[in-house]
Amino acid sequence: MKVVFFVGMAASFLLSAVLCPMLIPVLRRLKFGQQVREEGNPEHLKKQGTPTMGGIAFLAAVLAAGGVSAIWFPELLPTLLLTIGFGVIGFIDDYIKVVRKHSEGFKPWQKLLCQIVITGAFAVYCYLNPSIGPSVILPFTGGKEWNMGWLYIPFVFACVLGTDNGTNFTDGLDGLCTTVTIVVSVFLFLAGIRCGHEGMTMLSGIFMGALMGFLLVNAYPAKMFMGDTGSLAIGGFVAGTALTLKMGWFIILIGLVYLIEVLSVILQVGYFKLTHGKRIFKMAPIHHHFELSGFSETQIVAMFAIVTVILGFIAYLAM
Repeated sequence: MKVVFFVGMAASFLLSAVLCPMLIPVLRRLKFGQQVREEGNPEHLKKQGTPTMGGIAFLAAVLAAGGVSAIWFPELLPTLLLTIGFGVIGFIDDYIKVVRKHSEGFKPWQKLLCQIVITGAFAVYCYLNPSIGPSVILPFTGGKEWNMGWLYIPFVFACVLGTDNGTNFTDGLDGLCTTVTIVVSVFLFLAGIRCGHEGMTMLSGIFMGALMGFLLVNAYPAKMFMGDTGSLAIGGFVAGTALTLKMGWFIILIGLVYLIEVLSVILQVGYFKLTHGKRIFKMAPIHHHFELSGFSETQIVAMFAIVTVILGFIAYLAM
């Protein structure tokens, strides 16, 4: 195993661990604090004003370490650009929230349009790159590939947009999205090694290290939140890396937590409209349901992380 992979991981961890605490007082001075919805969990009102947009710090670490690594591993560059692109969308969304003091940020159609444009560019790249698309590895088939033909383009859109919105919904408790994604990054790191894809192995290690550095300030009780800047970038990284490794279908396994978070919101909203006010969950996304059911934030984070570890092990066996 190449030592350089761990050098990249260590470098991004150190950068992130240094930048994150430095960014907190800056965000406080700029009054870039978290806006908490009044209709949400009342326990979260105490988090009002906690510095947000912390994704800037760990993304800066990823960009620095990834940019240097791209000199030797240029194949990681498209996924890195996808990650940064979604991070920029998240940054604009966060900026609208903190400047206008409005918890919603971007209008849904505005955010979706930006995501579609960036995803479209990445989908075309993957489709035209013979080393990536339009073939995908099917889980539990011993590495057999399926040529999806033109269906590959909508498949990329489903993977990227679904994962991106899933990570966005997962970012609702101290350290939740960070911890779950560290586990996902470990899987992608090992999958990159097994597939012999040095670029994705390097990028996964870099992202893992940056998130571990961020977790030092994001774990309960969080001193800083990642905001959409971080959560949308995470979705781009996970989906982009999996697709580059031809493992888009594996997102269903390794990213099941993200998927459940999205489905819980869809089911809640749909059922609410159909029944004129009734709810399936006490609150959605589903991590808030567990919270209102008496579980602490740390317990929920631990549960979701353990589930992801188990799913990661199953996904690795399914390669």
